[in-house]
Amino acid sequence: MEPGSLLKARAGGKLHGGNHGIAPEEVVAAQRARMVVGMIEAAAQKGYAAVTVADVLVRACVSRMTFYQHFANKEACFLAAYDMAVEIVMTRIGTALTADGPVLERIDRALDAYFSTLAQEPEVAKVFLVEVYAAGTAVLQQRLATQAGLVDGFAAALGASLPDQRVMAEAVIGAVVTLATNRIVAGDFDGLPGLREPLMSQLITKLVQKDPAAR
Repeated sequence: MEPGSLLKARAGGKLHGGNHGIAPEEVVAAQRARMVVGMIEAAAQKGYAAVTVADVLVRACVSRMTFYQHFANKEACFLAAYDMAVEIVMTRIGTALTADGPVLERIDRALDAYFSTLAQEPEVAKVFLVEVYAAGTAVLQQRLATQAGLVDGFAAALGASLPDQRVMAEAVIGAVVTLATNRIVAGDFDGLPGLREPLMSQLITKLVQKDPAAR
């Protein structure tokens, strides 16, 4: 897969004036998608704090008026950008976790999907795990909800329903996210896929073997 291809697919192409045969609502949706992708690109390249609305306009090829028809401010646009990053990452994880197969195989596939997606989509990865911390309370609350969703998926795969089991699932997801974040901050995207094997062999496999509910 070409680096950044999942993000580029969501941007689509610029619609030029004239009779392009596209319904008005599709034009509006395409403009919004380009602005959201533009925010992901700008935040990944400059850091959220340094991004301006003008940075988004240039990347999305839209007017300032069009921007404010969709978003109240920069933070609202970033929240939409974060949601897009979540969708890109979580869709692939969810597909792996809900597929047929033994629990360890499903978790292994989910980890592979997580790390490989972050490695293949570096701009998405920066927004998903780094720039989210700079973007305000509303975005941080969304980030907490996203991580809770990851914990829910992992706990469900393990069959973990007791409070202590839930805490263990939370600890594992916390470790996975921290390791990934550290690599992204360091710019070591190539090192992300290599995290899967030691996590599986040294942590998750041992956890499943100790917990009868997860077998």
